[in-house]
Amino acid sequence: MTDEQHLPERSRIVQQHLTDAGIASPVRELPDSTRTAADAAAALACEVGAIASSLLFLVDDEPVLVMTSGRHRVDTAILAAELDATMIVMASAKHVRAITGQAIGGVAPVGHPAPIRTVIDTSLNDYETIWAAGGTPHTVMPLTFEQLTALTGGSPVRVSSD
Repeated sequence: MTDEQHLPERSRIVQQHLTDAGIASPVRELPDSTRTAADAAAALACEVGAIASSLLFLVDDEPVLVMTSGRHRVDTAILAAELDATMIVMASAKHVRAITGQAIGGVAPVGHPAPIRTVIDTSLNDYETIWAAGGTPHTVMPLTFEQLTALTGGSPVRVSSD
């Protein structure tokens, strides 16, 4: 764990969003990358399903951040039905960086240049503590499902059949 002044700049921005929202959850810097859900789960000694992976999709050409459980993949047909969308494609790394200001593997649920519509995998509600990226591939933060929903203004949706 590290204190806020030693966090990378992007993570300090995320920490400020948490503070502003009244959420007392510290962004933590880990020695190893948490770029994948499996990496993060190993580093945190938790179930891979408790990792809230941040995936950016273009839904009918509008960016949507999908916070999904690391235990499964997003089924774009299910997501399209949930969002009443006709076209869903995963955003490229270039789009992710441009829209979120953060790199793939470290995209936090907040701290972006502009607000992004967010949906939250209902499967994350199965875990008492979930872990989301803190703005870099080496930072994470613990949250509850309720905190993640309140922080992002996200809508809970089903994103997979499992």
